[in-house]
Amino acid sequence: MSQNTMINPEVDNDEITIDLTELLMAIWRKLHLVILTGIVVALLAFIGTKLFITPMYTSVTKVYVLSKQEGNASLTYSDLQTGTSLTKDYMELVKSRPVLEQVIAILNLDMKAEELADTITVDTPTDTRILRISVENEDPKTAKEIADAIRESVSIQITEIMDADSVNTVEVGNLPTDPSSPSTMKNMLIGGILGVLLAIGIIVLIYILDDTVKTPEDVEYYLGLNVLTSIPIEEGVKKSKKVKGLSARQFNKKMKK
Repeated sequence: MSQNTMINPEVDNDEITIDLTELLMAIWRKLHLVILTGIVVALLAFIGTKLFITPMYTSVTKVYVLSKQEGNASLTYSDLQTGTSLTKDYMELVKSRPVLEQVIAILNLDMKAEELADTITVDTPTDTRILRISVENEDPKTAKEIADAIRESVSIQITEIMDADSVNTVEVGNLPTDPSSPSTMKNMLIGGILGVLLAIGIIVLIYILDDTVKTPEDVEYYLGLNVLTSIPIEEGVKKSKKVKGLSARQFNKKMKK
């Protein structure tokens, strides 16, 4: 058998050469499927969010701790810095076991201290000494009750343990009317993006795995043969039998035999 019938040595080593322009065109031709997949997955994310994820409500309460040094007329900048650093200690006290166990006992909550701690977020707004306590629960009323109970319990702990002068309430716990999570729009956006990426990934995979000879250029590239002429297929002619084409590698194996 003549060497002219063998696959081009440059592509006989099973290397995958990707034509970016052709790949982009393949994606463009399937753009409607990409968009449709994104929409379908976004709708699935919407349905899943509504049916399978329990909405959570967040109640927020705020306190301000007044230390004994602040009653002194000769308050210095160092004292203010010390008070700011103490805020971190106050944040730790919010999730301390005595505070959590007291809240559980007062409200008769059916949960452990560790479980209650997971529903609590403590932070301080930038450049302030205000302690913000957020509580998340599937029941908005329970979220408010827990937030207020924590505020009262930690106020006692701060006064006794940290020897603070007083703990002033800035805001009592609010009764949330809208769920804080999950975000339906966020989940739909993530679902839509994942759907688009999934569709594009499948198109790219099919493009990479498809090594069938389709054009005269493919014949010259893969087989190293010059195309003298081509026979056009008349439009509208029905095929009585589906014929599957051979890939370049399959053609080479047959020719070697």
